[in-house]
Amino acid sequence: MAATNSATQFEDSLPIMAEKLGGDGLIGELCNGFQLLMDADKGVITFESLKRNAVVLGLQDFNDEDLMSMLKEGDFDGDGALNQMEFCVLMFRLSPDLMEQSQFLLEDALQQEFSQFY
Repeated sequence: MAATNSATQFEDSLPIMAEKLGGDGLIGELCNGFQLLMDADKGVITFESLKRNAVVLGLQDFNDEDLMSMLKEGDFDGDGALNQMEFCVLMFRLSPDLMEQSQFLLEDALQQEFSQFY
């Protein structure tokens, strides 16, 4: 994914993690990532905690505008921060390969489920 700054790139490693860890393992790692990035006092990821810990995600080259855009994209409840669920959903949304794999797995599961009726 390219950030708003075309020189800044985000390396999508979620599909590799999903393949190696499986679904439960991936969710566990995302939860660990959330814990690393969150503001310990507030229990959510704020702009300040994301900026302070951006290197953990490999986002050290992202500027403030890029980080704020990422935060806003995942902030579904509009409180200006990311809770754990918002963070996990955002990580999946930022991973086009993982979303594509998820779509394929969903279609395969549905096909298997409905094949018993035909």
